[in-house]
Amino acid sequence: MNTIHVAGGVGVADTAMASYDAALADANLHNYNLVAVSSVVPAEATVEAVAEAPDLGPAGNRLTAVEARRTVGPDDEVDFREGGRAGAEDAGSKRAPRRRPGVAAGLGWATGPGPGLFYEVTGEDPDDVRERIEAGLDAGGELRDWALPDREVRVETAASAPGRYTTAVVIAAYGESEPIL
Repeated sequence: MNTIHVAGGVGVADTAMASYDAALADANLHNYNLVAVSSVVPAEATVEAVAEAPDLGPAGNRLTAVEARRTVGPDDEVDFREGGRAGAEDAGSKRAPRRRPGVAAGLGWATGPGPGLFYEVTGEDPDDVRERIEAGLDAGGELRDWALPDREVRVETAASAPGRYTTAVVIAAYGESEPIL
């Protein structure tokens, strides 16, 4: 039986790509060429949450994956306007407080007697990410008329680093990697 490993990580760096690479390294998935698939768990697979992915083959190989990923950069501060200020006629002339958005990436999975589902969500608030994952798993199971009683959710979070890029990832890596050539 094939195992799908679910691992997550966080990375901070001076570019978006470097922060993504650092987040992949935190999950031990940085040496593979990730090939994205939609979110169906094959019936014969088991899903296992791990602190970091085990060795899944040689560097440079292709690895099938479902990924939740969020990156926030130095220019991603947002207005944080209280009350009716945002809609006030003179709101443009008032200085609104600024805040750095949070970084949250989550992946949930639901399995049962047959195939299962992954559902990926990103955002700022980990509780909101979890709620949207649960709603997505519910909707996906209902759409397919599948019984999916066994569920888990993994959410990686980080405070965004001022002046740098911050990335959070959660990845479901399907089985072992395969040669790309």
